[in-house]
Amino acid sequence: MKRILAAVAGLFMSVAAQAAEGDMRVTLLGTGTPVPSPERFGYSTLVEAGGKKLIFDFGRGITIRLAQLRIPFGSVDAHFLTHFHSDHLVGLPDLWLTGWLRPAYGNRNNPFVIYGPPGLKILTKGLTDAFVRDIEIRKADEKDPDAGIAFDVHESLPGTVYEQAGVKVIAFHNDHGPLVTPSYGYRIEYGGKSVVLSGDTRYNEEVARQAKGADLLIHCVTVIPDALMAQNPGYQAILQHLSSPEDAARTFSEARPKLAVYSHIGLNGDAKEDDLVARTRKVYEGPLVVGKDLMSISLAGPEPKIEPRP
Repeated sequence: MKRILAAVAGLFMSVAAQAAEGDMRVTLLGTGTPVPSPERFGYSTLVEAGGKKLIFDFGRGITIRLAQLRIPFGSVDAHFLTHFHSDHLVGLPDLWLTGWLRPAYGNRNNPFVIYGPPGLKILTKGLTDAFVRDIEIRKADEKDPDAGIAFDVHESLPGTVYEQAGVKVIAFHNDHGPLVTPSYGYRIEYGGKSVVLSGDTRYNEEVARQAKGADLLIHCVTVIPDALMAQNPGYQAILQHLSSPEDAARTFSEARPKLAVYSHIGLNGDAKEDDLVARTRKVYEGPLVVGKDLMSISLAGPEPKIEPRP
């Protein structure tokens, strides 16, 4: 048994080190929405640069995707939240708690560093209170370290929120509707490369401005067929909070990134990816990819390239 555990630990550690040595790389951990889908897990994105691993949002199944990549949860350097909708948060307790455990998939020995809008301290205190018995038991029984279950919370206003090892993260306001505030997008810069995550947003000039000439723009999108809209008026609220293909295409056309990628993809009713692409192409003719879970994009060369992780 000890040999098996040691082999698993070695696998996690060697893969983590190998990825950390590479150039800037973005991996789509989850490209979905609140819809419970086995193909598209909840929205979450991993950015690796400068030897740092940064996670943006915590959709359903994030720990499973990280385990598939053989990335120890405790090896993530910093975490970032865009807003407080549940589909961006439900994976947070799992990542936080499971990452504290001693096996190689967890093994966090330092506080869980997290950045996000005001309100983050209330959230993390609530999680700590909710799981206090689990925490007490594991401290006494498994001797899990106090530091590894602590939160290091940074409530941030728009602007530069993180700057380490040449990696800069800039938060900015997007537009997820008048009631969903604050809501952020993020721009990540490293080595002359830039990645912009729109977050959940309608068409917004600030997203286009932040993504102007970016190497990679990852943008949300939702498709709701007219028949479904007529059948269930509740979908109107969804459409009023998120970008249609035409909205996203307008942003792509204004920003002109080297590569535009869809994530947080809402294909509702009988909508298909072909519908999404066709509607986008009516407005935008540039490089475009419909994201899939575990898709990895390298920014090592002059142009972004989709390729297997090392």
